[in-house]
Amino acid sequence: MPYDTITDLDQLIRRLQSYNPDAESDFVRRAYEFSAKAHAGQMRQSGEPYLQHPLAVAGLLTALRSDVTAVVAGLLHDTLEDTLATPGELEQLFGKDVARLVDGVTKIGKIQFRNYEEKQAENFRKMVLSMADDIRVVLIKLADRVHNMRTLEHLHETKRQQIAQETLEIYAPLANRLGIGWIKNELEDLCLKYLKPDVYAMLKLRVAKRDEDRQAYIQEVANQVQAALAENGLPCEVQGRPKHLFGIYQKMERQSISFEEVYDLTAIRVITDTKMNCYAVLGLIHSLWRPVPGRFKDYIAIPKSNLYQSLHTTVVGPKGEHVEFQIRTEEMHRIADYGIAAHWKYKERGQVDDKDGKVFSWLRQFVEWHQDLADNRQFMDTVKLDLFHDVVYVFTPKGLVKEMPKGSTPVDFAYAIHTEVGDHCVGAKVNGKIVPLKHQLSSGDAVEILTAPTQVPHKDWLKFVRTSRAKTKIKHWLKIEEQKRSVEIGRRLLEREFRRHDLPPAQLFKSDRLLLVARDLGCESADELAAAVGYGRLPTAQVISRLIPRPGGDRAPTVEETAKSGVPKPVEKGVKVSGGRDLLMQLSRCCNPVPGDRIVGYITRGRGLTIHSVGCPNLEALDYDKERLVDVEWDTSAPSIHGVKVSVLAVDKTGVLANVSASISESEANISRAEITTREDQKAQLDFVIEVNDTAHLDRVLKAIERVDGVIRARRVRAWQAR
Repeated sequence: MPYDTITDLDQLIRRLQSYNPDAESDFVRRAYEFSAKAHAGQMRQSGEPYLQHPLAVAGLLTALRSDVTAVVAGLLHDTLEDTLATPGELEQLFGKDVARLVDGVTKIGKIQFRNYEEKQAENFRKMVLSMADDIRVVLIKLADRVHNMRTLEHLHETKRQQIAQETLEIYAPLANRLGIGWIKNELEDLCLKYLKPDVYAMLKLRVAKRDEDRQAYIQEVANQVQAALAENGLPCEVQGRPKHLFGIYQKMERQSISFEEVYDLTAIRVITDTKMNCYAVLGLIHSLWRPVPGRFKDYIAIPKSNLYQSLHTTVVGPKGEHVEFQIRTEEMHRIADYGIAAHWKYKERGQVDDKDGKVFSWLRQFVEWHQDLADNRQFMDTVKLDLFHDVVYVFTPKGLVKEMPKGSTPVDFAYAIHTEVGDHCVGAKVNGKIVPLKHQLSSGDAVEILTAPTQVPHKDWLKFVRTSRAKTKIKHWLKIEEQKRSVEIGRRLLEREFRRHDLPPAQLFKSDRLLLVARDLGCESADELAAAVGYGRLPTAQVISRLIPRPGGDRAPTVEETAKSGVPKPVEKGVKVSGGRDLLMQLSRCCNPVPGDRIVGYITRGRGLTIHSVGCPNLEALDYDKERLVDVEWDTSAPSIHGVKVSVLAVDKTGVLANVSASISESEANISRAEITTREDQKAQLDFVIEVNDTAHLDRVLKAIERVDGVIRARRVRAWQAR
C-alpha cells in the first residue's frame, strides 16, 4: 500500500483513479491550480514551494482511498488560513461540501487567546464538532499532521517539541481510535524521533541489527506454518511484521525491561479467507507450538471500538523463543489499515455506513460529552483521557458488550448506561457478587447496577471514576446542588442583615426594589443575588447600602464609581483581580503566597476570595469546581510586607543564632518570630517568621543565611509542607 509522499499532480490523479476510475480529474486539476495561485510566492521552512504541502496532504488522502471531494479539500485545506481566499469563493468554485470541509480543518485565527493551550483547545474543539458532522474533516487533519511530522526537522527545536508532544497526546491516539493503524504507528515513531532522539536512534540501530539475525528464524517459522496450512487445505498468506519503534519503547517502559529482554520484535501475520478459517488457523498453530498463557486475545468475537478485528496469540516456538501471531481475514486486514476510512460512503457527505454506525457511537458520545466543557484545560484533559485509554469489555445483564476504559468502576458503567442510572447508583453486582462502587472492572465481567431513588452523586466518586462522561455528569450535578446551597445560604445571610436593619425579609424578596438592586449589582434575579452572596462573591453590606439611602438621600456608590473616585477597594496586600471585581480578599494560610509566586483566587462561600499559590495542594483538592477560580495578579504598584516561615538547619555551636539574625537584618528583613530547637545529633533547628517584600527579597535573605559559617541549609516552609 503506497504511503509515500506524492510530489506531482499527475501522480496524484493516477493514484486517485487507481481505486476510483470515475474520479473527475478536471475537478482535481482546478483545485490544484487554485491552490498554486493562492499560495504563489509562499515557501515552507524547508525552502520548497508551499504548494508541495497541500499536494502531499491530498496524496496521503488517496492512500486512505478518500473520495474526490476530500482530495480536493486536501489540496485547498490551507487556503482560508494562509491566503486571501474566502469561504464564499471556495463554495462558488468547488461547491458547498468542499468549502465546509476546508472550513472544518481551518484553525481559529481571528480570536486572541491568552496562551497556546487555550488556542489548541479551541482549534481541537472546532475539529471535533466538524468531524461529528463529516468524518472526512479528521481524515484531512490527520493527513496534514502526517506530512507536517515528516518535515518537522526544518522547524526550530522548541516548535518541534511542541508539535511532537501535541501529536503524541492527541493525533496519534485519534488515529488509533479511528482504526487507521499505519498513521498511528508512523506518527508515534516520528514523535519518538523528536521527543527522545537518543532512544529513537538506539532502537532503530538495534532493531535493524537484530532483524538481520532473526530474519532466518522468522522465515523458518513462517515456512513451517505455511506448510502445515497447505497440508490441511487452509488458504492463507503468511508474512512477517516488524513492530514499530514506539511500540517497543512503550513495552520497555511499561515492563521496565531492557531492549535485549524484548522477545517479540517481529510478529507473524496470517491472512485467510473466512472468519471460521481464522479459528482453524489458530487451532493448527496451537497444535504446532505451546501457547503462552494469558497472551491470547479474541478481537474477532469482541472487536475493538475502532473496528479492529484479529486473533492474537503468542506461542513458544522453535528453540524456545516466543513468537506472536496475528490471524485475520482480508477484510479485517483492510480495516486494520484504513479503519473508519473503509466504512464511509462517498456519496453521503462522509457519513458512516448504517451497518457500522453503532460501532462509531463513541464518536457521537465523544462530542456530546465534551461540547459543554467551558474550561479549556479541563476540555483537553478529558479529550486526552478518552483518546488514550486501554479498554476492558464488560457485559450488561442482557448480554450486551460495553467497552470501557481500563480502570473503570461500576459508577462509570452506570453512567455509560444512562445518567439517571448513574445518579441513583447505590451498589453493583459483578459476576453475581456485591462489590464496592470503586471496584475496578475487568474484561468479561457481567455487571448489574443497583439503584435507589433517594441516592444522589457524591463528591468522593470523582476520586475513583475513570470516564469523562461520569466525571462530567457528577460535576454537573454537584454544580447544580452547589448553586442551590449557595442560594439558600445567601438568602439566610441576607435575611439576617435585613432584620438587623429593620427591613422585612419576606416582602423584600418578592419586591421589585430588591430586583432593581440585584440588577444594579449585575444579577438577573433575587435568587442570583442570593447565590452571589452565598458564594462569597458579594458582601451583604453592598446590598444593604443600596437598599438604605445614605443621609441626604444619596445612595451608596456603585463599584465602578468607587473605582473612579479613587477610594481603595477591599483588596488585601497588593493583589489585583482580573476584571476589577470588588471582592473581599485574604491570603491563604496554607501556602502563604508572596509577591513573585504565581497565584490564583478561589471564591469561598461567605469568606470572599482566598489567594493561593499555583500548585497549592489545598487548591488542587478543590479541582472539581473550576468556575470558582479567578485570575489574580500582584499589584506591584502597592509595596507590601509579607511574613514568610523559614527553617534553618545549622551546627549547634555558639554564635550561630546571632550570626543568622545579623544576616537577616543586613538583608533588610525583619524577624517577627523565632523558635530554636536543639537535636541529639549536634544540630540546631532555627525556625523564623521573616517579613519580606517579595520572592526576590526572600531569595536574598536565604542566600545570606546560607553564607553564615555553620549553616547547613535554609529553606522556605509552607503550612502544608512537612518539616
